[in-house]
Parts: sequence; C-alpha cells; structure tokens
Amino acid sequence: MTFYELEARTPKGVELAIADLKGKAVLIVNTATKCGLAPQFRGLEVLYQKYKDRGLIVLGFPCNQFNKQEPETNDSMEQSCEVNFGVTFQLTEKISVNGKETHPVFRYLKDQLPGRLGKKIKWNFTKFLITPEGLPFKRYSPTTKPELMEKDILVIIPS
Repeated sequence: MTFYELEARTPKGVELAIADLKGKAVLIVNTATKCGLAPQFRGLEVLYQKYKDRGLIVLGFPCNQFNKQEPETNDSMEQSCEVNFGVTFQLTEKISVNGKETHPVFRYLKDQLPGRLGKKIKWNFTKFLITPEGLPFKRYSPTTKPELMEKDILVIIPS
C-alpha cells in the first residue's frame, strides 16, 4: 500500500482521497481541542498559511483516545478549532490512532515511521511530514512545536 491509496473523511463524512494530494507536502497531526498542547493549532495554521501556496497541506485528525481530550463532535470540531485557534486547514472526522480501530492513515504512518514507542502514538499532536512524492519523511513528537518543523518543510517543498 502507498500513501496515495489511503482515504479519510471530513467531519461531515465526505470522502477525502489522499490521491488528490499528489505533488503536495502533507503534514498530518492527531489533534485534540482540550489538550494542553492545543495551542499548537495556531503554529500549524501559521505554517499552513505561510506555505500553502508552495504546496503544503495540513491535515488534522481529531482523536479522543488520550484522556478524552477531544470531546467535540464531528459537527462542532471545525467551528471550535476555527473560533478558538483560527484553524482553516482541513480536519477529518474523529479517528483512533492506536488499537484495533486504528485509522488506516495512522496504521500506514506508524509502520513507515515508528517512534520511541514503536508502532504506537504516544499522545495528541504527534506529527508526520510526507514528501510531495508521497514518501513519509519525518515523525515529530507531540511536544515538537510547529515552528521547529519549518526547516524540514523547506527541504521538501518546491521553492
């Protein structure tokens, strides 16, 4: 399986074909609005705004597996992220990142880029950077601030 064979759904249940992202650098993040790391939404939005015209896509995958820190529903998540953090990048429906119900995108990314806990996600705001060719490039810990990823983004996006 390749990155471009994967799919996701928007919070409204509309199919989001990853194949449509060919040629774009993609930053995938498991998010949670009530997490202590939620201020990273702002930094992710800054990166998105700064580099979207050069082909950066940010995809937030809300997850409620860590201390139930994503209590929003699929219907209220987008509005909450926009109002509280200024988010305009694409969010998906709520998903699981660990366990039997792991979303295929995260199963693939954990296989390709295992972390310190192997093929598990440690916490909210674990991030994965994918090249425009669909190759998993780098995994970042939950505490890595978005601005610290900028140098890697500049390595993989066209100038």
